[in-house]
Amino acid sequence: MARYTGPKSKIARRFRDPIFGPDKSLDRRQYGPGQHGPNKRRGKQSEYAIQLGEKQKAKYTYGILERQFSNMFDRASRMKGITGENLLQLCEARLDNTVFRLGIAPTRRAARQLVSHRHITVNAEVVNIPSYSTRVGDVIGVREKSKSLEAVSESLASNSKTFDWLEWNPSQMEGKVVAVPNREMIPENIKEQLIVELYSK
Repeated sequence: MARYTGPKSKIARRFRDPIFGPDKSLDRRQYGPGQHGPNKRRGKQSEYAIQLGEKQKAKYTYGILERQFSNMFDRASRMKGITGENLLQLCEARLDNTVFRLGIAPTRRAARQLVSHRHITVNAEVVNIPSYSTRVGDVIGVREKSKSLEAVSESLASNSKTFDWLEWNPSQMEGKVVAVPNREMIPENIKEQLIVELYSK
């Protein structure tokens, strides 16, 4: 199962955005990594470099590798509506992201691990595929044997965020996908139009 396992702070500093969550290193040094620090003169980025950077940012944010992301873009381009928004909706619909949005896990990486280790159910069936695409009406819950996990209870206790496209039932420890999120419901700082322009070349 291929995924990025390198240093998170370097990536966050490269994009000057805490894409993996709160980052003390980024708070201290809000510039790209490298031995010359912020004083190194960087030439003006080309249009292609800016577009590529935005695609890389989206991939790192959602934990998706190149081929999977390319396939996802192809699917988004065949859907009705705005391709860039469709792409973000497909990213948000991933099971690991939905588990993260519900607050069951504090990060997408932790959510991915919960899914892979068979702690998560979809419509009462155990699903261990992080890229599984959830649909409106799906009920995502914590498996009965896993409800006592300390990591899950701590994450739920510290979670204060809610999303209009998801409903959470604390007594059952399960959430429901009630809508497809529009662009205003997705908080990620991603310029999806640049990604569309890159793939359109």
